[in-house]
Amino acid sequence: MLLAFTGNGKGKTTAALGNALRILGAKKRALMVQFIKGPWRSGEHASVTRLGPDFKIISTGKGFVGILGDSLSFEEHMVAVEKGFTITKKEIASGAYHLLILDEIHNAIALGLIPVSFVLSFLDYAKDKVEHIITTGRDAPKEILERAGLVTEMRAVKHPFEKGEKAVQGLDF
Repeated sequence: MLLAFTGNGKGKTTAALGNALRILGAKKRALMVQFIKGPWRSGEHASVTRLGPDFKIISTGKGFVGILGDSLSFEEHMVAVEKGFTITKKEIASGAYHLLILDEIHNAIALGLIPVSFVLSFLDYAKDKVEHIITTGRDAPKEILERAGLVTEMRAVKHPFEKGEKAVQGLDF
């Protein structure tokens, strides 16, 4: 099944991680590839070392694109997304994973880092390699939403960031 987690609210990656935990509980394996999130280490990276080798996270992104002091060129971000798909294809070719999470892929599409047609072709390829695929990120393209068997939209109601509060380790990263 293809699952899509989208919307402006917090929790898309967290929901995907929850599904990964369920897959692990069923004695299966999961792979998460992060397409925007950069080289910094977050809570999920620290915890996945305790869950390996059944759960693997690969971050191929270079960080937020065009915001928060991003000094990289758009082309560098594009190359990072392309590299992410090359790595993902190699990882899932073995058939070792049951769940594939394409984290922040909706954002990569919306930003123009990768065409939606490429992602759709990749999903066609991947559906024969893994049991379930989860895509996450704001601004999910309608083509992915139409294909998905489950779509959840996270809606922002209230967030501490609106009051100027910074992200909290363990909750936000």
